[in-house]
Amino acid sequence: MVKDTKLYTLLGIDPSASEQEIKKAYRKAALKYHPDKPTGDTEKFKEISEAFDILSNEEKREIYDNYGLEAARGNAPAADTGNPFAGAGGGAGGPQFHFGGAPGGGRYSNTDAFNLFSQMGGFGMGDDGFTFSSSGGSPFGGAGGFGGSRGGMPGGFGRQPPRPEPDTVSMPLSVTLEDLYKGTTKKLKITRKNANGTKEQKVIEVNIKPGWKSGTKINFSNEGDYQPECGTRQTIQFVIEEKPNPIFKRDGNDLTLNVTLTFKESLCGFERDVTTLDGRRIPISRTQPIQPGTTSTYPGLGMPISKAPGGRGDLHIVYKVDYPTSLTPAQKAAIQQNF
Repeated sequence: MVKDTKLYTLLGIDPSASEQEIKKAYRKAALKYHPDKPTGDTEKFKEISEAFDILSNEEKREIYDNYGLEAARGNAPAADTGNPFAGAGGGAGGPQFHFGGAPGGGRYSNTDAFNLFSQMGGFGMGDDGFTFSSSGGSPFGGAGGFGGSRGGMPGGFGRQPPRPEPDTVSMPLSVTLEDLYKGTTKKLKITRKNANGTKEQKVIEVNIKPGWKSGTKINFSNEGDYQPECGTRQTIQFVIEEKPNPIFKRDGNDLTLNVTLTFKESLCGFERDVTTLDGRRIPISRTQPIQPGTTSTYPGLGMPISKAPGGRGDLHIVYKVDYPTSLTPAQKAAIQQNF
């Protein structure tokens, strides 16, 4: 007669349930109570996982049926003279034997539950459970189950479905043109989900290299939310987005700078200084008339080329002329007289 039926009740099965019925019951309950599901319940998920861990192991199930849950956990009371796993002399002072690892047995943890779920195929487990090795009555191979320690890697699997690759979650990362010119380090705080369903914050450092462009992708493996079905964390992918610059416009590795001249400067010449992205001042001048839209090119003053260390693009200065919107009669006469 079964001494304790609690674990059978948790899985919704009879004490006479077959191995296949136990597998199906675990699958149904695990998918219902997994914390990532709308119907999730972390504590319930842990309880049904421990129930499956014990009932799917032939030796543990026999101990549970005859002596109860604590005995199956490895906590065999020495004073119980009806328990063959009690002390050698049957008295309170005799030695005790423990099946669950360290003396005291240790309670089944959330981590144990997530590990079991992941090892059993996670959300990809089939309708009829899993294909196990036929070498023993336990889904973990032989009668020893986890080999004396909960949460370890199981042995004796037959055909186990391959784990899916973790998801990649993309996030935009806005960067100024100045930072893309010089390079910089961005420290970003993320919030991610752990294996036990709790959340934590972590700071990720993104090293921006000089010359990177919009669309550049930086991957951080195993840094996102934990995915039980994969047994690892998501990959976080930052995608560079270049912020508009009020002065310079980028075209590949080249930079363009517009310089606006007065009508008088376009005719009589000018002297100016322009400041580059790295703070250098370069002089520009003309002594002769300059046509609107004229472009002057300065090699090597553009953006760094990330794939060619030491290489740089060009700086193009485009001259715009600020024409007057009206002329006085005297100004018109002067133009007609001199042109």
